[in-house]
Amino acid sequence: MEFLTHNLAPIMFAGLILFLLLGFPVAFSLGACGLFFAFIGIELGVLPEALLQALPLRIYGIMQNDTLLAIPFFTLMGLILERSGMAEDLLDTVGQLFGPVRGGVALAVIFVGALLAATTGVVAASVISMGLISLPIMMRYGYDRRIASGVIAASGTLAQIIPPSLVLIILADQLGRSVGDMYKGAFLPGLMLTGFYALFIIALAIFKPHMVPALPPEARTLREADGKSGMPSLLVLTALCVGASIFVGKHMAELHTWWTGEAVERVALDETIVVAMCFGVALAFVAASINRLTHLNLLSKVAERVTFVLIPPLLLIFLVLGTIFLGVATPTEGGAMGALGAMIMAMARRRLDMALLRQALMSTTKLSCFVLFILIGATMFGLTFQGVDGPLWVEHLLAGLPGGQLGFLIVVNVMVFFLAFFLDFFELSFIIVPLLAPVAEKLGIDLVWFGVLLAVNMQTSFMHPPFGFALFFLRSVAPAKAYVDKVTKKIIEPVTTMQIYAGAVPFLVIQLVMVSLIIAFPGIVSSGLDEKVDYDLDKIRLEMEASMPPAMDFNDPTFGAPGEAASPDAAPEGAAPAGEDDPLKAMQESLQRDAAKP
Repeated sequence: MEFLTHNLAPIMFAGLILFLLLGFPVAFSLGACGLFFAFIGIELGVLPEALLQALPLRIYGIMQNDTLLAIPFFTLMGLILERSGMAEDLLDTVGQLFGPVRGGVALAVIFVGALLAATTGVVAASVISMGLISLPIMMRYGYDRRIASGVIAASGTLAQIIPPSLVLIILADQLGRSVGDMYKGAFLPGLMLTGFYALFIIALAIFKPHMVPALPPEARTLREADGKSGMPSLLVLTALCVGASIFVGKHMAELHTWWTGEAVERVALDETIVVAMCFGVALAFVAASINRLTHLNLLSKVAERVTFVLIPPLLLIFLVLGTIFLGVATPTEGGAMGALGAMIMAMARRRLDMALLRQALMSTTKLSCFVLFILIGATMFGLTFQGVDGPLWVEHLLAGLPGGQLGFLIVVNVMVFFLAFFLDFFELSFIIVPLLAPVAEKLGIDLVWFGVLLAVNMQTSFMHPPFGFALFFLRSVAPAKAYVDKVTKKIIEPVTTMQIYAGAVPFLVIQLVMVSLIIAFPGIVSSGLDEKVDYDLDKIRLEMEASMPPAMDFNDPTFGAPGEAASPDAAPEGAAPAGEDDPLKAMQESLQRDAAKP
Protein backbone atom coordinates (compact mmCIF):
# COMPACT_ATOMS: atom_id res chain seq x y z
CA MET A 1 0.00 0.00 0.00
CA GLU A 2 2.84 2.37 0.74
CA PHE A 3 4.25 1.87 -2.74
CA LEU A 4 0.83 2.60 -4.24
CA THR A 5 0.42 5.72 -2.11
CA HIS A 6 3.79 7.21 -3.09
CA ASN A 7 3.54 6.31 -6.80
CA LEU A 8 -0.12 6.92 -7.56
CA ALA A 9 0.64 9.54 -10.25
CA PRO A 10 2.83 7.34 -12.51
CA ILE A 11 0.50 4.37 -11.95
CA MET A 12 -2.45 6.57 -12.98
CA PHE A 13 -0.67 7.66 -16.18
CA ALA A 14 0.21 4.06 -17.00
CA GLY A 15 -3.42 3.08 -16.37
CA LEU A 16 -4.56 5.68 -18.93
CA ILE A 17 -2.15 4.25 -21.53
CA LEU A 18 -3.55 0.78 -20.80
CA PHE A 19 -7.14 2.00 -21.25
CA LEU A 20 -6.23 3.56 -24.62
CA LEU A 21 -4.37 0.46 -25.84
CA LEU A 22 -7.40 -1.67 -25.03
CA GLY A 23 -9.35 0.36 -27.57
CA PHE A 24 -11.78 2.25 -25.34
CA PRO A 25 -12.96 5.65 -26.62
CA VAL A 26 -10.62 8.42 -25.51
CA ALA A 27 -13.27 10.53 -23.74
CA PHE A 28 -14.53 7.60 -21.67
CA SER A 29 -11.00 6.34 -21.00
CA LEU A 30 -9.99 9.70 -19.58
CA GLY A 31 -13.12 10.06 -17.44
CA ALA A 32 -13.11 6.46 -16.20
CA CYS A 33 -9.40 6.55 -15.35
CA GLY A 34 -9.86 9.82 -13.45
CA LEU A 35 -12.83 8.56 -11.43
CA PHE A 36 -11.27 5.16 -10.76
CA PHE A 37 -8.05 6.56 -9.33
CA ALA A 38 -9.96 9.29 -7.50
CA PHE A 39 -11.83 6.61 -5.52
CA ILE A 40 -8.55 4.74 -4.91
CA GLY A 41 -6.91 7.95 -3.69
CA ILE A 42 -9.82 8.67 -1.34
CA GLU A 43 -9.66 5.17 0.11
CA LEU A 44 -5.90 5.49 0.63
CA GLY A 45 -6.31 8.89 2.26
CA VAL A 46 -4.28 10.63 -0.43
CA LEU A 47 -7.20 12.67 -1.78
CA PRO A 48 -9.95 14.47 0.16
CA GLU A 49 -13.54 13.61 -0.74
CA ALA A 50 -14.24 17.30 -1.30
CA LEU A 51 -12.02 17.17 -4.38
CA LEU A 52 -14.81 15.62 -6.47
CA GLN A 53 -17.08 18.54 -5.59
CA ALA A 54 -14.94 20.70 -7.86
CA LEU A 55 -15.78 18.57 -10.92
CA PRO A 56 -19.23 20.13 -11.65
CA LEU A 57 -17.73 23.60 -11.36
CA ARG A 58 -15.02 22.71 -13.87
CA ILE A 59 -17.60 21.30 -16.28
CA TYR A 60 -19.62 24.50 -16.00
CA GLY A 61 -16.39 26.39 -16.69
CA ILE A 62 -15.95 24.43 -19.93
CA MET A 63 -19.52 25.23 -20.97
CA GLN A 64 -18.93 28.94 -20.30
CA ASN A 65 -15.65 29.07 -22.26
CA ASP A 66 -16.20 31.52 -25.13
CA THR A 67 -12.97 30.48 -26.86
CA LEU A 68 -14.32 27.01 -27.63
CA LEU A 69 -17.22 28.56 -29.57
CA ALA A 70 -14.78 29.15 -32.41
CA ILE A 71 -14.61 25.38 -33.07
CA PRO A 72 -18.20 24.91 -34.36
CA PHE A 73 -18.04 28.19 -36.28
CA PHE A 74 -14.87 27.31 -38.19
CA THR A 75 -16.03 23.73 -38.71
CA LEU A 76 -19.35 24.90 -40.18
CA MET A 77 -17.52 27.37 -42.43
CA GLY A 78 -15.22 24.66 -43.76
CA LEU A 79 -17.95 22.10 -44.38
CA ILE A 80 -20.16 24.57 -46.27
CA LEU A 81 -17.24 25.68 -48.45
CA GLU A 82 -16.21 22.08 -49.14
CA ARG A 83 -19.74 21.12 -50.20
CA SER A 84 -20.35 24.29 -52.22
CA GLY A 85 -17.84 23.29 -54.92
CA MET A 86 -15.22 25.94 -54.19
CA ALA A 87 -12.42 23.37 -53.98
CA GLU A 88 -13.43 21.90 -57.35
CA ASP A 89 -13.29 25.27 -59.11
CA LEU A 90 -9.99 26.15 -57.46
CA LEU A 91 -8.32 22.88 -58.41
CA ASP A 92 -9.63 23.00 -61.96
CA THR A 93 -8.53 26.58 -62.59
CA VAL A 94 -5.18 26.49 -60.78
CA GLY A 95 -4.42 23.04 -62.22
CA GLN A 96 -4.93 24.37 -65.73
CA LEU A 97 -2.82 27.41 -64.86
CA PHE A 98 0.18 25.38 -63.67
CA GLY A 99 -0.47 22.35 -65.88
CA PRO A 100 1.92 23.22 -68.75
CA VAL A 101 4.97 22.96 -66.45
CA ARG A 102 6.37 19.76 -64.93
CA GLY A 103 4.86 19.11 -61.55
CA GLY A 104 2.25 21.77 -62.24
CA VAL A 105 -0.74 19.76 -61.02
CA ALA A 106 1.11 18.86 -57.79
CA LEU A 107 2.00 22.54 -57.27
CA ALA A 108 -1.65 23.41 -57.85
CA VAL A 109 -2.65 20.88 -55.18
CA ILE A 110 -0.22 22.48 -52.69
CA PHE A 111 -1.42 25.99 -53.51
CA VAL A 112 -5.10 25.04 -53.27
CA GLY A 113 -4.38 23.04 -50.11
CA ALA A 114 -2.97 26.18 -48.48
CA LEU A 115 -6.01 28.21 -49.58
CA LEU A 116 -8.41 25.56 -48.27
CA ALA A 117 -6.45 25.42 -45.01
CA ALA A 118 -6.82 29.19 -44.60
CA THR A 119 -10.56 29.02 -45.26
CA THR A 120 -11.76 25.69 -43.91
CA GLY A 121 -9.35 24.58 -41.19
CA VAL A 122 -10.64 20.98 -41.56
CA VAL A 123 -8.18 18.29 -42.71
CA ALA A 124 -10.79 15.73 -43.75
CA ALA A 125 -12.58 18.18 -46.05
CA SER A 126 -9.34 19.23 -47.77
CA VAL A 127 -7.92 15.72 -48.28
CA ILE A 128 -11.18 14.20 -49.52
CA SER A 129 -11.90 17.10 -51.89
CA MET A 130 -8.44 17.08 -53.45
CA GLY A 131 -8.36 13.28 -53.54
CA LEU A 132 -11.61 13.11 -55.49
CA ILE A 133 -10.69 15.87 -57.93
CA SER A 134 -6.91 15.85 -58.41
CA LEU A 135 -5.89 12.22 -57.91
CA PRO A 136 -7.68 10.93 -61.06
CA ILE A 137 -6.10 13.71 -63.13
CA MET A 138 -2.58 12.96 -61.88
CA MET A 139 -3.08 9.23 -62.45
CA ARG A 140 -4.49 9.89 -65.92
CA TYR A 141 -1.41 11.78 -67.08
CA GLY A 142 1.32 9.61 -65.59
CA TYR A 143 2.16 10.97 -62.16
CA ASP A 144 3.97 8.61 -59.82
CA ARG A 145 1.29 7.25 -57.48
CA ARG A 146 3.46 7.74 -54.39
CA ILE A 147 4.04 11.42 -55.16
CA ALA A 148 0.40 12.00 -56.11
CA SER A 149 -0.96 10.47 -52.91
CA GLY A 150 1.72 12.04 -50.70
CA VAL A 151 1.22 15.58 -51.97
CA ILE A 152 -2.57 15.38 -51.53
CA ALA A 153 -2.32 14.05 -47.97
CA ALA A 154 0.40 16.55 -46.98
CA SER A 155 -1.40 19.54 -48.49
CA GLY A 156 -4.54 18.59 -46.61
CA THR A 157 -2.67 18.59 -43.29
CA LEU A 158 -1.76 22.25 -43.81
CA ALA A 159 -5.15 22.92 -42.24
CA GLN A 160 -3.52 21.93 -38.93
CA ILE A 161 -1.02 24.77 -38.85
CA ILE A 162 -2.34 27.53 -41.12
CA PRO A 163 -4.95 29.64 -39.29
CA PRO A 164 -7.85 29.24 -38.68
CA SER A 165 -6.80 25.86 -37.30
CA LEU A 166 -8.83 23.89 -34.78
CA VAL A 167 -5.71 22.54 -33.09
CA LEU A 168 -4.46 26.08 -32.46
CA ILE A 169 -7.75 26.96 -30.77
CA ILE A 170 -7.52 23.94 -28.48
CA LEU A 171 -3.83 24.52 -27.72
CA ALA A 172 -4.53 28.15 -26.85
CA ASP A 173 -7.24 27.02 -24.43
CA GLN A 174 -5.02 24.39 -22.81
CA LEU A 175 -2.01 26.71 -22.55
CA GLY A 176 -4.04 29.65 -21.27
CA ARG A 177 -2.97 31.92 -24.12
CA SER A 178 -4.81 34.02 -26.68
CA VAL A 179 -6.07 32.32 -29.84
CA GLY A 180 -5.12 35.44 -31.78
CA ASP A 181 -1.50 35.16 -30.59
CA MET A 182 -1.42 31.50 -31.58
CA TYR A 183 -2.72 32.39 -35.04
CA LYS A 184 -0.13 35.14 -35.44
CA GLY A 185 2.69 32.86 -34.35
CA ALA A 186 1.64 30.03 -36.68
CA PHE A 187 1.14 32.18 -39.77
CA LEU A 188 4.77 32.28 -40.98
CA PRO A 189 5.57 28.60 -40.15
CA GLY A 190 2.49 27.58 -42.16
CA LEU A 191 3.66 29.57 -45.19
CA MET A 192 7.18 28.17 -44.86
CA LEU A 193 5.89 24.61 -44.73
CA THR A 194 3.85 25.26 -47.88
CA GLY A 195 6.99 26.58 -49.56
CA PHE A 196 9.00 23.50 -48.55
CA TYR A 197 6.37 21.24 -50.10
CA ALA A 198 6.56 23.26 -53.32
CA LEU A 199 10.39 23.16 -53.33
CA PHE A 200 10.27 19.37 -53.02
CA ILE A 201 8.00 19.11 -56.09
CA ILE A 202 10.22 21.54 -58.03
CA ALA A 203 13.28 19.44 -57.16
CA LEU A 204 11.50 16.33 -58.46
CA ALA A 205 10.56 18.18 -61.65
CA ILE A 206 14.24 19.02 -62.21
CA PHE A 207 15.91 15.75 -61.25
CA LYS A 208 13.14 13.16 -61.84
CA PRO A 209 10.78 14.72 -64.39
CA HIS A 210 9.17 11.39 -65.27
CA MET A 211 7.55 11.28 -61.81
CA VAL A 212 5.74 14.61 -62.25
CA PRO A 213 5.04 15.17 -65.98
CA ALA A 214 3.34 18.23 -67.42
CA LEU A 215 -0.20 18.10 -68.79
CA PRO A 216 -0.30 17.25 -72.53
CA PRO A 217 -1.59 19.97 -74.90
CA GLU A 218 -4.97 18.27 -75.34
CA ALA A 219 -5.60 18.49 -71.58
CA ARG A 220 -5.07 22.26 -71.42
CA THR A 221 -8.58 23.63 -71.84
CA LEU A 222 -8.03 27.05 -70.27
CA ARG A 223 -7.33 29.11 -73.41
CA GLU A 224 -8.54 32.16 -75.28
CA ALA A 225 -11.04 31.93 -78.13
CA ASP A 226 -8.22 32.39 -80.68
CA GLY A 227 -6.21 29.56 -79.11
CA LYS A 228 -3.69 31.76 -77.29
CA SER A 229 -2.83 31.07 -73.69
CA GLY A 230 -3.75 34.51 -72.35
CA MET A 231 -0.85 34.27 -69.91
CA PRO A 232 0.87 37.64 -70.68
CA SER A 233 -2.19 39.53 -69.49
CA LEU A 234 -2.32 37.44 -66.30
CA LEU A 235 1.40 37.94 -65.67
CA VAL A 236 1.07 41.72 -66.03
CA LEU A 237 -1.89 41.80 -63.64
CA THR A 238 -0.01 39.59 -61.16
CA ALA A 239 3.11 41.76 -61.32
CA LEU A 240 1.02 44.90 -60.79
CA CYS A 241 -0.79 43.44 -57.77
CA VAL A 242 2.40 42.00 -56.23
CA GLY A 243 4.14 45.34 -56.64
CA ALA A 244 1.24 47.14 -55.00
CA SER A 245 1.24 44.62 -52.13
CA ILE A 246 4.99 45.07 -51.57
CA PHE A 247 4.57 48.85 -51.57
CA VAL A 248 1.77 48.66 -49.00
CA GLY A 249 3.78 46.22 -46.88
CA LYS A 250 6.82 48.50 -46.78
CA HIS A 251 4.71 51.51 -45.77
CA MET A 252 2.42 49.71 -43.33
CA ALA A 253 3.61 51.76 -40.35
CA GLU A 254 2.87 55.04 -42.17
CA LEU A 255 -0.57 53.77 -43.18
CA HIS A 256 -1.32 52.81 -39.57
CA THR A 257 -0.18 56.24 -38.41
CA TRP A 258 -2.46 57.91 -40.97
CA TRP A 259 -5.40 55.65 -40.12
CA THR A 260 -5.21 55.86 -36.33
CA GLY A 261 -3.81 59.35 -35.97
CA GLU A 262 -1.13 58.05 -33.59
CA ALA A 263 2.52 57.43 -34.31
CA VAL A 264 3.15 53.74 -35.13
CA GLU A 265 6.75 52.61 -35.55
CA ARG A 266 6.30 48.88 -36.13
CA VAL A 267 3.51 46.59 -37.36
CA ALA A 268 3.48 42.84 -36.72
CA LEU A 269 4.66 40.74 -39.67
CA ASP A 270 1.50 38.64 -39.91
CA GLU A 271 -0.70 41.73 -39.98
CA THR A 272 1.53 43.28 -42.66
CA ILE A 273 1.30 40.16 -44.84
CA VAL A 274 -2.49 39.84 -44.55
CA VAL A 275 -3.26 43.52 -45.19
CA ALA A 276 -0.77 43.82 -48.07
CA MET A 277 -2.05 40.62 -49.65
CA CYS A 278 -5.65 41.75 -49.38
CA PHE A 279 -4.79 45.10 -50.95
CA GLY A 280 -3.29 43.31 -53.96
CA VAL A 281 -6.30 41.00 -54.19
CA ALA A 282 -8.71 43.94 -54.05
CA LEU A 283 -6.75 45.69 -56.80
CA ALA A 284 -6.99 42.58 -59.04
CA PHE A 285 -10.72 42.29 -58.38
CA VAL A 286 -11.35 45.96 -59.22
CA ALA A 287 -9.31 45.69 -62.43
CA ALA A 288 -11.10 42.51 -63.54
CA SER A 289 -14.53 43.97 -62.70
CA ILE A 290 -13.85 47.18 -64.64
CA ASN A 291 -12.56 45.17 -67.59
CA ARG A 292 -15.70 42.99 -67.63
CA LEU A 293 -18.20 45.85 -67.18
CA THR A 294 -16.63 48.22 -69.70
CA HIS A 295 -15.59 45.55 -72.26
CA LEU A 296 -12.18 47.18 -72.65
CA ASN A 297 -10.56 43.76 -73.28
CA LEU A 298 -7.43 44.85 -71.43
CA LEU A 299 -7.39 41.51 -69.63
CA SER A 300 -7.65 38.10 -71.20
CA LYS A 301 -10.49 35.71 -70.38
CA VAL A 302 -7.95 33.54 -68.55
CA ALA A 303 -6.91 36.44 -66.32
CA GLU A 304 -10.56 37.25 -65.58
CA ARG A 305 -11.43 33.66 -64.71
CA VAL A 306 -8.40 33.16 -62.46
CA THR A 307 -9.16 36.42 -60.67
CA PHE A 308 -12.83 35.70 -60.05
CA VAL A 309 -12.10 32.12 -58.93
CA LEU A 310 -9.39 33.15 -56.46
CA ILE A 311 -11.14 36.23 -55.06
CA PRO A 312 -13.84 34.49 -52.94
CA PRO A 313 -11.48 32.34 -50.80
CA LEU A 314 -8.98 35.19 -50.47
CA LEU A 315 -11.80 37.53 -49.45
CA LEU A 316 -12.91 35.01 -46.85
CA ILE A 317 -9.33 34.78 -45.55
CA PHE A 318 -9.30 38.52 -44.99
CA LEU A 319 -12.76 38.45 -43.43
CA VAL A 320 -11.60 35.88 -40.87
CA LEU A 321 -7.84 36.28 -40.36
CA GLY A 322 -7.64 39.94 -41.29
CA THR A 323 -10.20 41.02 -38.71
CA ILE A 324 -8.51 38.85 -36.05
CA PHE A 325 -4.98 40.11 -36.79
CA LEU A 326 -6.13 43.74 -36.99
CA GLY A 327 -7.84 43.41 -33.61
CA VAL A 328 -11.29 44.17 -35.02
CA ALA A 329 -12.77 40.82 -33.98
CA THR A 330 -11.99 38.03 -31.56
CA PRO A 331 -11.36 34.54 -33.01
CA THR A 332 -14.89 33.51 -32.01
CA GLU A 333 -16.37 36.54 -33.78
CA GLY A 334 -14.09 35.90 -36.76
CA GLY A 335 -15.35 32.33 -36.96
CA ALA A 336 -18.95 33.53 -36.87
CA MET A 337 -18.27 35.99 -39.69
CA GLY A 338 -16.50 33.25 -41.64
CA ALA A 339 -19.47 30.88 -41.30
CA LEU A 340 -21.80 33.64 -42.48
CA GLY A 341 -19.46 34.51 -45.34
CA ALA A 342 -19.29 30.84 -46.41
CA MET A 343 -23.10 30.66 -46.54
CA ILE A 344 -23.25 33.87 -48.59
CA MET A 345 -20.65 32.48 -51.01
CA ALA A 346 -22.57 29.21 -51.33
CA MET A 347 -25.79 31.16 -51.97
CA ALA A 348 -24.04 33.24 -54.63
CA ARG A 349 -22.95 30.02 -56.34
CA ARG A 350 -26.52 28.67 -56.00
CA ARG A 351 -25.24 25.67 -54.09
CA LEU A 352 -26.80 26.32 -50.69
CA ASP A 353 -29.96 24.35 -50.01
CA MET A 354 -31.57 22.80 -46.95
CA ALA A 355 -29.98 19.39 -47.58
CA LEU A 356 -26.46 20.87 -47.67
CA LEU A 357 -27.13 23.06 -44.63
CA ARG A 358 -28.61 20.16 -42.64
CA GLN A 359 -25.66 17.91 -43.48
CA ALA A 360 -23.12 20.59 -42.51
CA LEU A 361 -24.91 21.34 -39.24
CA MET A 362 -25.09 17.65 -38.33
CA SER A 363 -21.37 17.14 -38.98
CA THR A 364 -20.52 20.29 -37.03
CA THR A 365 -22.60 19.15 -34.07
CA LYS A 366 -20.94 15.72 -34.04
CA LEU A 367 -17.43 17.17 -34.10
CA SER A 368 -18.23 19.77 -31.44
CA CYS A 369 -19.73 17.12 -29.13
CA PHE A 370 -16.71 14.91 -29.75
CA VAL A 371 -14.35 17.70 -28.66
CA LEU A 372 -16.51 18.63 -25.66
CA PHE A 373 -16.70 15.08 -24.32
CA ILE A 374 -12.95 14.61 -24.66
CA LEU A 375 -12.44 17.89 -22.80
CA ILE A 376 -14.79 16.81 -19.99
CA GLY A 377 -12.96 13.47 -19.68
CA ALA A 378 -9.60 15.27 -19.70
CA THR A 379 -10.87 17.60 -16.97
CA MET A 380 -11.79 14.64 -14.77
CA PHE A 381 -8.41 13.04 -15.38
CA GLY A 382 -6.56 16.31 -14.80
CA LEU A 383 -8.41 17.02 -11.56
CA THR A 384 -7.41 13.68 -10.04
CA PHE A 385 -3.90 13.86 -11.50
CA GLN A 386 -3.33 17.23 -9.85
CA GLY A 387 -4.73 15.88 -6.57
CA VAL A 388 -2.08 13.12 -6.48
CA ASP A 389 0.71 15.64 -7.33
CA GLY A 390 1.00 14.39 -10.90
CA PRO A 391 2.25 17.74 -12.28
CA LEU A 392 5.00 17.70 -9.64
CA TRP A 393 6.03 14.20 -10.74
CA VAL A 394 6.11 15.30 -14.41
CA GLU A 395 8.10 18.41 -13.46
CA HIS A 396 10.70 16.37 -11.60
CA LEU A 397 10.84 13.95 -14.51
CA LEU A 398 11.36 16.57 -17.23
CA ALA A 399 12.91 19.59 -15.52
CA GLY A 400 16.00 17.59 -14.51
CA LEU A 401 16.83 16.52 -18.06
CA PRO A 402 20.37 17.36 -19.23
CA GLY A 403 20.64 20.27 -21.60
CA GLY A 404 18.13 22.61 -19.95
CA GLN A 405 15.58 24.06 -22.38
CA LEU A 406 17.07 22.33 -25.43
CA GLY A 407 17.11 18.93 -23.75
CA PHE A 408 13.52 19.40 -22.62
CA LEU A 409 12.39 20.41 -26.12
CA ILE A 410 14.15 17.48 -27.80
CA VAL A 411 12.69 14.91 -25.40
CA VAL A 412 9.18 16.43 -25.59
CA ASN A 413 9.16 16.54 -29.39
CA VAL A 414 10.45 12.98 -29.70
CA MET A 415 7.76 11.85 -27.25
CA VAL A 416 4.99 13.72 -29.09
CA PHE A 417 6.23 12.37 -32.44
CA PHE A 418 5.97 8.75 -31.28
CA LEU A 419 2.69 9.27 -29.41
CA ALA A 420 1.27 10.70 -32.64
CA PHE A 421 1.49 7.21 -34.13
CA PHE A 422 -1.39 6.19 -31.85
CA LEU A 423 -3.15 9.42 -30.78
CA ASP A 424 -4.59 12.25 -32.87
CA PHE A 425 -4.11 15.93 -32.13
CA PHE A 426 -7.28 16.22 -29.99
CA GLU A 427 -6.06 13.52 -27.64
CA LEU A 428 -2.51 14.85 -27.54
CA SER A 429 -3.78 18.36 -26.79
CA PHE A 430 -6.00 17.30 -23.91
CA ILE A 431 -3.71 14.67 -22.36
CA ILE A 432 -0.09 15.70 -22.94
CA VAL A 433 -0.15 19.51 -23.25
CA PRO A 434 -1.55 20.25 -19.73
CA LEU A 435 1.29 18.16 -18.29
CA LEU A 436 4.02 19.85 -20.33
CA ALA A 437 2.92 23.48 -20.12
CA PRO A 438 3.84 24.11 -16.43
CA VAL A 439 7.31 22.62 -16.94
CA ALA A 440 7.89 24.67 -20.09
CA GLU A 441 6.82 27.88 -18.34
CA LYS A 442 9.09 27.14 -15.36
CA LEU A 443 12.02 26.68 -17.77
CA GLY A 444 11.32 30.13 -19.23
CA ILE A 445 9.85 28.95 -22.55
CA ASP A 446 7.25 31.21 -24.15
CA LEU A 447 4.02 29.22 -24.23
CA VAL A 448 2.79 30.71 -27.53
CA TRP A 449 6.03 29.64 -29.23
CA PHE A 450 5.80 26.26 -27.46
CA GLY A 451 2.20 25.80 -28.64
CA VAL A 452 3.06 26.51 -32.29
CA LEU A 453 6.01 24.10 -32.05
CA LEU A 454 3.74 21.36 -30.70
CA ALA A 455 1.14 22.12 -33.40
CA VAL A 456 3.70 21.57 -36.17
CA ASN A 457 4.80 18.34 -34.48
CA MET A 458 1.21 17.15 -33.97
CA GLN A 459 0.65 17.71 -37.67
CA THR A 460 2.69 14.55 -38.20
CA SER A 461 -0.08 12.54 -36.51
CA PHE A 462 -2.06 12.86 -39.76
CA MET A 463 0.84 11.54 -41.87
CA HIS A 464 2.18 8.67 -39.75
CA PRO A 465 1.97 5.29 -41.47
CA PRO A 466 0.00 3.22 -40.72
CA PHE A 467 -2.40 5.21 -38.48
CA GLY A 468 -2.36 8.69 -40.06
CA PHE A 469 -5.88 10.02 -40.49
CA ALA A 470 -5.01 11.90 -43.69
CA LEU A 471 -3.84 8.58 -45.16
CA PHE A 472 -7.14 6.97 -44.12
CA PHE A 473 -9.12 9.82 -45.69
CA LEU A 474 -7.16 9.46 -48.94
CA ARG A 475 -7.53 5.67 -48.89
CA SER A 476 -11.31 6.09 -48.69
CA VAL A 477 -11.44 8.00 -52.00
CA ALA A 478 -8.45 6.54 -53.88
CA PRO A 479 -9.35 3.81 -56.41
CA ALA A 480 -8.81 0.36 -54.91
CA LYS A 481 -9.48 -1.47 -58.20
CA ALA A 482 -8.49 -0.94 -61.81
CA TYR A 483 -10.90 1.19 -63.83
CA VAL A 484 -11.33 2.64 -67.31
CA ASP A 485 -10.56 6.36 -67.51
CA LYS A 486 -13.43 8.41 -68.94
CA VAL A 487 -11.18 10.72 -70.98
CA THR A 488 -8.35 8.55 -72.28
CA LYS A 489 -10.35 5.27 -72.27
CA LYS A 490 -7.27 3.55 -70.84
CA ILE A 491 -7.20 1.10 -67.93
CA ILE A 492 -5.86 2.86 -64.83
CA GLU A 493 -4.22 0.70 -62.21
CA PRO A 494 -5.37 1.18 -58.60
CA VAL A 495 -3.51 3.02 -55.82
CA THR A 496 -2.28 0.55 -53.21
CA THR A 497 -2.13 1.27 -49.49
CA MET A 498 1.64 0.80 -49.46
CA GLN A 499 2.00 3.44 -52.19
CA ILE A 500 0.05 5.89 -50.01
CA TYR A 501 2.29 5.08 -47.04
CA ALA A 502 5.48 5.46 -49.12
CA GLY A 503 4.29 8.79 -50.52
CA ALA A 504 3.75 10.17 -47.01
CA VAL A 505 7.34 9.57 -45.86
CA PRO A 506 9.10 12.47 -47.72
CA PHE A 507 6.53 14.98 -46.52
CA LEU A 508 6.77 13.58 -43.00
CA VAL A 509 10.51 14.30 -43.13
CA ILE A 510 9.79 17.86 -44.29
CA GLN A 511 7.49 18.38 -41.31
CA LEU A 512 10.23 17.19 -38.94
CA VAL A 513 12.68 19.58 -40.61
CA MET A 514 10.21 22.37 -39.91
CA VAL A 515 10.09 21.36 -36.23
CA SER A 516 13.90 21.53 -36.09
CA LEU A 517 13.96 24.96 -37.74
CA ILE A 518 11.48 26.38 -35.22
CA ILE A 519 13.65 25.12 -32.35
CA ALA A 520 16.84 26.46 -33.96
CA PHE A 521 15.33 29.80 -35.02
CA PRO A 522 12.59 30.89 -32.54
CA GLY A 523 12.09 34.10 -34.50
CA ILE A 524 10.12 32.13 -37.11
CA VAL A 525 7.26 32.19 -34.60
CA SER A 526 8.03 35.18 -32.41
CA SER A 527 8.50 37.58 -35.35
CA GLY A 528 4.77 37.38 -36.03
CA LEU A 529 3.81 38.35 -32.49
CA ASP A 530 3.22 41.84 -31.20
CA GLU A 531 6.13 43.28 -29.24
CA LYS A 532 5.76 42.89 -25.50
CA VAL A 533 5.59 46.12 -23.54
CA ASP A 534 7.88 46.00 -20.50
CA TYR A 535 6.88 48.25 -17.63
CA ASP A 536 9.44 49.57 -15.10
CA LEU A 537 7.54 49.08 -11.85
CA ASP A 538 10.12 51.00 -9.79
CA LYS A 539 9.81 54.01 -12.08
CA ILE A 540 6.02 53.87 -11.91
CA ARG A 541 6.17 53.72 -8.09
CA LEU A 542 8.49 56.74 -7.93
CA GLU A 543 6.22 58.74 -10.22
CA MET A 544 3.18 57.86 -8.11
CA GLU A 545 4.96 58.86 -4.89
CA ALA A 546 6.06 62.17 -6.43
CA SER A 547 2.48 63.01 -7.43
CA MET A 548 1.05 62.22 -3.96
CA PRO A 549 0.63 64.99 -1.29
CA PRO A 550 3.02 64.94 1.70
CA ALA A 551 2.19 62.36 4.34
CA MET A 552 0.52 63.62 7.54
CA ASP A 553 2.14 62.93 10.91
CA PHE A 554 -0.70 62.08 13.24
CA ASN A 555 1.69 61.95 16.23
CA ASP A 556 2.62 65.64 15.87
CA PRO A 557 1.16 67.37 18.99
CA THR A 558 0.43 70.49 16.93
CA PHE A 559 -1.59 68.51 14.37
CA GLY A 560 -5.14 69.85 14.38
CA ALA A 561 -4.74 71.59 17.78
CA PRO A 562 -7.36 74.34 18.37
CA GLY A 563 -6.17 77.87 18.73
CA GLU A 564 -3.11 77.48 16.48
CA ALA A 565 -2.25 80.25 14.13
CA ALA A 566 -3.88 80.07 10.77
CA SER A 567 -1.83 78.55 8.01
CA PRO A 568 -2.38 78.23 4.29
CA ASP A 569 -3.82 74.79 4.95
CA ALA A 570 -5.99 75.92 7.86
CA ALA A 571 -9.69 75.44 7.74
CA PRO A 572 -11.63 78.36 6.28
CA GLU A 573 -13.42 80.85 8.52
CA GLY A 574 -16.77 79.58 9.75
CA ALA A 575 -15.72 75.93 9.69
CA ALA A 576 -16.36 73.75 12.70
CA PRO A 577 -13.54 73.54 15.30
CA ALA A 578 -11.06 70.82 14.55
CA GLY A 579 -11.53 69.17 17.89
CA GLU A 580 -15.29 68.75 17.47
CA ASP A 581 -16.17 67.50 14.01
CA ASP A 582 -12.73 66.77 12.54
CA PRO A 583 -12.64 62.99 11.84
CA LEU A 584 -8.84 62.96 11.71
CA LYS A 585 -8.66 64.56 15.18
CA ALA A 586 -11.20 62.08 16.51
CA MET A 587 -9.19 59.18 15.09
CA GLN A 588 -5.99 60.55 16.65
CA GLU A 589 -7.60 60.85 20.08
CA SER A 590 -8.99 57.33 19.79
CA LEU A 591 -5.55 55.96 18.96
CA GLN A 592 -4.00 57.80 21.89
CA ARG A 593 -6.62 56.44 24.29
CA ASP A 594 -6.03 52.89 23.01
CA ALA A 595 -2.28 53.31 23.45
CA ALA A 596 -2.74 54.56 27.05
CA LYS A 597 -4.72 51.50 28.06
CA PRO A 598 -2.75 48.91 30.09
